[in-house]
Amino acid sequence: MTMPIPVDILLVEDNLADAELTVRALTKSNVTNHVRVVHDGVEALEYLRAIGRYADRSITALPKVILLDVKLPLMSGIEVLRQCKADPHLCHVPIVMLTSSREEPDIQSCYNLGVNSYIVKPVDFQQFTDVVRQAGLYWLLLNEPPSAP
Repeated sequence: MTMPIPVDILLVEDNLADAELTVRALTKSNVTNHVRVVHDGVEALEYLRAIGRYADRSITALPKVILLDVKLPLMSGIEVLRQCKADPHLCHVPIVMLTSSREEPDIQSCYNLGVNSYIVKPVDFQQFTDVVRQAGLYWLLLNEPPSAP
């Protein structure tokens, strides 16, 4: 049996074009080759908790960072954030909201719940690529995470 490749980034994005651009920006800039994409909030929590369709995944293999959209089907990104920050197993995983929402209530709710960063997706392709690359570089290479509990 082969060991699963650890995921550096969990990307939670329902827009397929944005997901593809984000993955392309990360791999093209050599930030990471290990990105897992899920498309709704329920799937994100199943992945992180290693339940449901991800029950065969090791629960100890957490991503180094979660890139999370605010507006998601089935469960909002804000609710995913709330559940992650309330879960002792997940609360130390950095979460970056990567979203098109500039709505002040969304920004305020995310920071009240403990989001690590809130980034509004630029509309311009090159700016979007630069933002994703910089976020990946910071969270994967520069940030010092706490020791595993």
